[in-house]
Amino acid sequence: MPIIEITSLNHPGVEIFSTLTEAQLRREHEKEQGIFIAESPKVISVALNAGYTPLALLCEKRHIEGDAAAIIERCGDIPVYTGSRELLAELTGYTLTRGVLCAMQRPEELSVVEICSGARRIVVIDGVVDTTNIGAIFRSAAALGIDAVLLTRNSCDPLNRRAVRVSMGSVFLVPWTWLDGGIGELRDAGFATAAMALTDDSISIADPLLATIPRLAIIMGTEGEGLPKETIAAADHVVRIPMSHGVDSLNVAAAAAVAFWELRSRQ
Repeated sequence: MPIIEITSLNHPGVEIFSTLTEAQLRREHEKEQGIFIAESPKVISVALNAGYTPLALLCEKRHIEGDAAAIIERCGDIPVYTGSRELLAELTGYTLTRGVLCAMQRPEELSVVEICSGARRIVVIDGVVDTTNIGAIFRSAAALGIDAVLLTRNSCDPLNRRAVRVSMGSVFLVPWTWLDGGIGELRDAGFATAAMALTDDSISIADPLLATIPRLAIIMGTEGEGLPKETIAAADHVVRIPMSHGVDSLNVAAAAAVAFWELRSRQ
């Protein structure tokens, strides 16, 4: 693999790690569905194990024969840009976690039917834009048996650099795609729907009825505004997590973890 030492912020090829926004990265290499950035050897390794294609590496000098050595070897004949810790921090705008970034090709977008085939439990993320919450939800989804993740288009991109890092690479472990057809598309795919919301007629998450549903889509909204009224009205069930001490709700990432465990498939 070519090791390319950079001494300038304007070195050709490094713009994917510096000047391009997340939206611009998605549009780069349009024929190959765009680019995303994975950060740290552990996260990059998870992506490689899941079959993602590396395009270029950015690595601190000291890690070339250290933490990044195995990653560099696995990535084959792609450019490896390197420089001092200070230069790379100036280039990217932040200090690299474990000193390594990898530009990777975004996968082809799959359909809801393809993603949900054979799934028993899925989550729908509706309008959640915080990257930390998205990453945490994916990590819980992977750990607690969620088979697929669907996101409305007004949600944060799961392949946002920070979301990927917070998830510890779990975004590569759970199939996901965008949901454009609303709840009707879920019903067409054979799922009952459970909207997580505090309403006068919501049922407890511990209601035994929920455990008997063979295929269930758990719908999560933002902790501020929550789910849209029309989404709640269209759901088959409205579900709440009982609270104590006057607390009205949990952060959406924490609520997701509780919901995933309590509503897991028992079959």
